[in-house]
Amino acid sequence: MKIGIIGSGNMGRSLGILWAEQGHQVFFGARTAEKGQAVAALAGRGTQGGTNDSAAVFGDVLLYSARGVDPSEVLASTEVLTGKILIDPNNSNIPAGFAYEPIVKSLAETLAEQVPNAIVVKAFNTMGQEVFELAPEPLKEHQVSVFVASDDAKAKQTVMQLAEEIGFVAIDSGGLRNARLIEEMADFVRFLAIGQLQNFYTTLSVKVLPAAEQIRLGGRQTSNLA
Repeated sequence: MKIGIIGSGNMGRSLGILWAEQGHQVFFGARTAEKGQAVAALAGRGTQGGTNDSAAVFGDVLLYSARGVDPSEVLASTEVLTGKILIDPNNSNIPAGFAYEPIVKSLAETLAEQVPNAIVVKAFNTMGQEVFELAPEPLKEHQVSVFVASDDAKAKQTVMQLAEEIGFVAIDSGGLRNARLIEEMADFVRFLAIGQLQNFYTTLSVKVLPAAEQIRLGGRQTSNLA
């Protein structure tokens, strides 16, 4: 798969290297060609580097790690994104005291409005960059969840596959509107990781338990929830 990294900071560099290790063709983009080339030199494995524009042209799948920045400010033309999968791994800034406002429109939904010609997929925003250092082994042992949301089922499956390849458990999280829930979940994870536990290896894992062999507590009563 041809993957372009738009913004090769901590997140973009880490995921790009991991995907290159899995045999994908990766192009690291940055504000300047020199920076993109430097990241590619670090990554090795036949990766390429250059400008964000070059990365956008190269990739069929693009990781957009320019947090909260309109693509029209990052790329010379957003027409290059037409029909391409655009992965949004971003979260909002952390406010003082972790006093987050409720999310009424996610960053992913905003991105989709800015580039309606692209296919936006929310993923990889609920863990710190440090977690990627464990991928794919021993990460697989810990069954860390990646929550993937998109209105395009095929694009969502592509991103879920990319997540599974590097040791995560991909969770189909429905349509792009659910990116609001995923971003709020990330806010909570960051509160735990930074504000409470002070450990950037804090993650979330969805686990489905076996059904109880005996219902001894009265069972689930009928309600308007389920």
